[in-house]
Amino acid sequence: MSEQMRSIGQVLAAMKNDFPDITISKIRFLEAEGLITPHRAPSGYRRFSADDEKRLRYILSVQREHYLPLKVIREHLEMMDRGMEPPEVESLRPAAPDEVSATVDRGDARPVRLDRADLLEASGLTDASLVELEKYQIVLPNRGTRHYGREALVVARAAKKLAEYGLDARHLRAIKMSADREVGLVEQAIAPYVRRTGGNRAVATEVMGLVTAVHSALLRTAIGR
Repeated sequence: MSEQMRSIGQVLAAMKNDFPDITISKIRFLEAEGLITPHRAPSGYRRFSADDEKRLRYILSVQREHYLPLKVIREHLEMMDRGMEPPEVESLRPAAPDEVSATVDRGDARPVRLDRADLLEASGLTDASLVELEKYQIVLPNRGTRHYGREALVVARAAKKLAEYGLDARHLRAIKMSADREVGLVEQAIAPYVRRTGGNRAVATEVMGLVTAVHSALLRTAIGR
């Protein structure tokens, strides 16, 4: 085979700058799911062609930018295999924390619907870590379903990063308890206004957005002291 082929370690090194979260385990997982099919040398080692790497980059990109479930990514890849262009997808990336004050109203955000495997893949969490987060009710499926939404994904991804700094589910439990108290405080404070406006619950969303912006700014101020 005259085409230059790379080992899984070489592919990892080549993509690490663009995809810092990539690991050998993740590449193997995508292979196990049938999304990539690297060649096998007589020795049994994986060998990646330029097309294999291009395919892997596409998968990693749409996961990071759009949080597409594996089932949808597989459909896109099948279209590409038939010589078709995959459909364009609007970004479902959540707003960064420091963007909240500029985008308080996030009511137009596209919904995210992930099953457990998709959430683990999109967040980088291990199953054991997710179980721990669920134990403390920090990450939960949408009520009455087995699917996870946008906020669950945001928390899961943040939890993965925070774990690197020594903050685990027990620490996040304290943050959740604080958030629950804030919600109770806000609901109690705005109750008279809600009653005067005929039970308009939309105001709660607006007020919580403002409170979130204030909370974020106060945290940054405290850290900067």
